[in-house]
Amino acid sequence: MSNVITANDLTLSYESDEEIIKNANFSIKKGDFVFITGPSGSGKSTLLKSFYGNLTPDSGTLVVGGLDMVDIKKDKLQELRSHLGIVFQDYRLINEWTVEKNVVLPLWISGYSDEVQHTQAKRLLHHVKLSGKEEKYPMELSGGEQQRVGVARALAKNPFLILADEPTGNLDEYSSNVIWDLMENACHQLDTTVVVVTHRIPMVFNIPYRHFTIDENGSVYEIH
Repeated sequence: MSNVITANDLTLSYESDEEIIKNANFSIKKGDFVFITGPSGSGKSTLLKSFYGNLTPDSGTLVVGGLDMVDIKKDKLQELRSHLGIVFQDYRLINEWTVEKNVVLPLWISGYSDEVQHTQAKRLLHHVKLSGKEEKYPMELSGGEQQRVGVARALAKNPFLILADEPTGNLDEYSSNVIWDLMENACHQLDTTVVVVTHRIPMVFNIPYRHFTIDENGSVYEIH
């Protein structure tokens, strides 16, 4: 089973500030479901940002999808991101676009036909229990519904890796359960690797998972 993410002595910081993640060593394999927990400010989101190239390592090595993130070229980074699904806590939807258009944004960028975009949007919106909302706009939806649109968008291109930052942090129980079910199914049925930053692992989770935690000193540990 190949590694999707490998870190060796990984250290991360913002510009010249103090180190946030210090000398981290870990690997995440294809098909793993990983939760990352830790106190507020410990560096959970910082670590996640490094996985999609939004933060360059200070030292050590970080390899994602076979690419060295320390000196990755811009075109290679864009290519990598086109194969990732990223779920943000603040949804990051385009308010001027319909729900369907938001969902198919990754497909539109990659030049897929209108027919493929429409078919995939319909399928995904059914999965996130938003059928019939295709022509609505984000501001017409509840927060939970907006996040479910965000998750549908992240799944649009069948990514090999899903990265989610507090995807259920502000949501009602129903929307939270829909999102966890979707991510479980992506991991279990499609062998997609899923990495989730969260303050709290769900009480009921139906597939095996790994649990990393970050302490106040920026050290990353796996809890067995």
